[in-house]
Amino acid sequence: MANATPGAAFSRGLRLNMPAPLRRRIPRLATSSLLVGADIAGYLIAYSVLLPFLPDGSENMVLERAFALAALAAIILYASSALYPGYRIHDHEHLRRRTMASVKVAVIAALGAILLPEGTRLLLPIFGFLGLGLIFQPAMHGVARGLSRRLGFWGERAVIIGGRNRIPALMAHFTDHWQYGIRPEPCEPDFSELSPDDRPSIALIADDMGSLTAELATLRKTFNEVILLSDTPNLKVTGLRPADIGGEIGVRLASSRGAANSNLVRRALDLAIAIPAVLVLMPIILIAAAAIYAIDPGPVFFRHAREGLFGKPVHVLKLRTMYRDAEQRLEALFRDNPAAQAEWSTHFKLREDPRVLPVIGHLLRASSIDELPQLVNIIAGEMALVGPRPFPEYHLSAMDGEFRDKRRSVTPGLTGLWQISERSNADLELQQQLDGFYIDNRSLWFDWHILLSTIPAVLKGKGAC
Repeated sequence: MANATPGAAFSRGLRLNMPAPLRRRIPRLATSSLLVGADIAGYLIAYSVLLPFLPDGSENMVLERAFALAALAAIILYASSALYPGYRIHDHEHLRRRTMASVKVAVIAALGAILLPEGTRLLLPIFGFLGLGLIFQPAMHGVARGLSRRLGFWGERAVIIGGRNRIPALMAHFTDHWQYGIRPEPCEPDFSELSPDDRPSIALIADDMGSLTAELATLRKTFNEVILLSDTPNLKVTGLRPADIGGEIGVRLASSRGAANSNLVRRALDLAIAIPAVLVLMPIILIAAAAIYAIDPGPVFFRHAREGLFGKPVHVLKLRTMYRDAEQRLEALFRDNPAAQAEWSTHFKLREDPRVLPVIGHLLRASSIDELPQLVNIIAGEMALVGPRPFPEYHLSAMDGEFRDKRRSVTPGLTGLWQISERSNADLELQQQLDGFYIDNRSLWFDWHILLSTIPAVLKGKGAC
């Protein structure tokens, strides 16, 4: 083993007693850390160049603090522009994103200088600092990329799918232009049989999508990301131009990038909202509980077993909106009313449901107040504020197994896309379409949109969740 490369030793080290998600993220985090260090080094060089021209004394201390704040703001904007590690982005797009970030910081600095007494004296040095940073940082990035490559953790494995005449040229292109962060491999028929740790994480499609439509669902299940390549400088691939897709090497059809970080942020937001909400809404829940007991004495809360993340049972807490003998009432209705049976088979709900308590039951369901106790499930980590609703088994059994597996991949939510789009008017097929779209396009911004749209959807009262 004496001839093992540092990269091979690094990869072997990652496999020792480490969870798979963390093992996959460490190379990316290490690369990003080196690139952040390179940007800091670029700003330090810029400061060293400006130092002989800066004033002495307290004014110099003010400038140093201004430089530090400007550098921090620029690096934060670089990160938000996906420049760490910046894989799969063309060089000219790197330059554009960096320049735009520096311009934004300069504009903010200019606005701040106008508000500060004699702040205009800071403008020219800050502009010079940011400009010199743009000059020195690409060179420092080159050093950081090269070091990351020599250490063996630069880039991500990617399989190229397309015509045989194109694959060798594209493999050579991405090997020569390793800065894209693509480590190309030819397509092998047994990739789907390998574990996620052993197969490439990315599939690059270098062919007409029409010929691969039937295989697309399989590709998206097999690989973390599926990318339809744009043309390269030396090979026409699909007719897509990088300018059409934000300067990246292709259109990303599926992505799980950043999922771990997003889940941590989601959990923090869930707790930050759910805990105060329970305290504020508790009087409403108690009043509703008292009204239920007055109409149909008995337990006012009930737990119903539903399917949660990875298929783990979740005991969803709800206010009771039905009579205690609800199941017997439903069976009697189906015996006497075939139309009601057909409506139930399509929507798993009834417009005129004999099980629902008069007045209070309909009010709680239409307003979704009966779902509020599920804030406790959210605090316990069994549910999230936003996600596919946890359906009963009889509802899930009508869905195909593949879609049920997809639903199990995310935490069930108090509200979701089909609740704000159609609520109870959605049939089974549309429910699957909406939930599938949410899971494929899940993001923090999408969650916020759904969360903010839930309130007007409930107020319109078009149906219960």
